Amino acid sequence: MTERAWQRMLSGRRLDLLDPSPLDVEIEDIAHGLAFVARWNGQTRGDWPYSVAEHSLLVDDLFHEMNPKSPARWRLAALLHDAPEYVIGDMISPVKSAVGPGYRAMDMRLTAAVHQRFGLPPVIPQTVKQRIKRADRISAWAEAVRIAGFTKAEANRLFGAPRHKPAEAIRIDLRPPSVVKDAFLDRFAQHMAAM
Repeated sequence: MTERAWQRMLSGRRLDLLDPSPLDVEIEDIAHGLAFVARWNGQTRGDWPYSVAEHSLLVDDLFHEMNPKSPARWRLAALLHDAPEYVIGDMISPVKSAVGPGYRAMDMRLTAAVHQRFGLPPVIPQTVKQRIKRADRISAWAEAVRIAGFTKAEANRLFGAPRHKPAEAIRIDLRPPSVVKDAFLDRFAQHMAAM
């Protein structure tokens, strides 16, 4: 018997994890999956898990604040920066390191399929990727300190201290998955309309 390497999506699509087709990528599946995947392995304070979808919205906001003249397509790339996690989950960095290069290769293939599906280049320019990564690290710092139990010193060492505005001004939302999913879909629609 061959091992299954695909995931059945709620849309009915069958996404091959080893050879993903952009034709099998649906934004509703991404929004649903990310709204139900907890960041920090669920080890956060609050009445709701802090989801990858909520994190993605924050990264998009931070990216826009730091790059206000960036075109809508790069804001879309910021919003979708963790999109593969809708099927492969959100692993903390130590686990990714332990799993090895196979995880990164799968992530890259899924990212390329997602990007192609929504009109982005399979690989975004390095300068844009670095700006998104900066927003991602600022988000991680705020999440670590505000809801994941890290001290500021630990967060500074692991993620770098945020410098674009006072860290306390970064808002962390904890909302039910259905609300986050709708917010993610709304933001996606705004970026697609602007493109």
